[in-house]
Amino acid sequence: MTSRRLILIRHGVVDFASREFRDTPLGRQWDPPLSQTGQEQARLLAADLAELDRPNALVCSPFLRCVETVAPFVEISGIEPVFDEDLGEVFVGDWEGESFEQILDSDEEVARRFREREPIWMFAPNGERGAALRTRVVRAVERALEANPDGDVFVFAHGGVINAYLIHLLGITDQDMFFLPENTSLNIVRVDGDSRSLRFINDVRHLVVGRGSREDEPETD
Repeated sequence: MTSRRLILIRHGVVDFASREFRDTPLGRQWDPPLSQTGQEQARLLAADLAELDRPNALVCSPFLRCVETVAPFVEISGIEPVFDEDLGEVFVGDWEGESFEQILDSDEEVARRFREREPIWMFAPNGERGAALRTRVVRAVERALEANPDGDVFVFAHGGVINAYLIHLLGITDQDMFFLPENTSLNIVRVDGDSRSLRFINDVRHLVVGRGSREDEPETD
């Protein structure tokens, strides 16, 4: 069996001022577009992905930030993405659309855990829990791999979704997040038949190389 790649890609930076929402199978969820920075990240990402072997499939969360992140690569590649609700971001219940400041001000224990770099979303009132998130995410990713048995598969999704799949892959059982994926980062899994192995994580070289190649003067900060 020839090995291939599953590349999990987080969306670009969002417009945090947005008040856009969408109705999902889990409930009403915050659905902001990309910011100008996020749009530029998506463009640099697309140029980088175009240098890789052409994937067999693009699979994408239907949230606007992911749709806008995949769009520049769709334009370059001509590959139409498949959208899957199971790749949507974790549902945070009563916290949907609230800022970090509002969330941290609402609960002293949540604020403490945030300061200590511990996951907090499992405390969201009426929110989705880790086991349920992992179940739907693993189902969606494996469904995409099964539907495309040859070639690479690119999945455009969210930080919580990427954590959920990699936690499943690594057998982490005591926490719901173990790292913070950078915006438009590539997280690469080698797929060989039924075998899955993590090869690379949180790769954002396209942002540094792409930005530097366009500037006349070196960065000073």
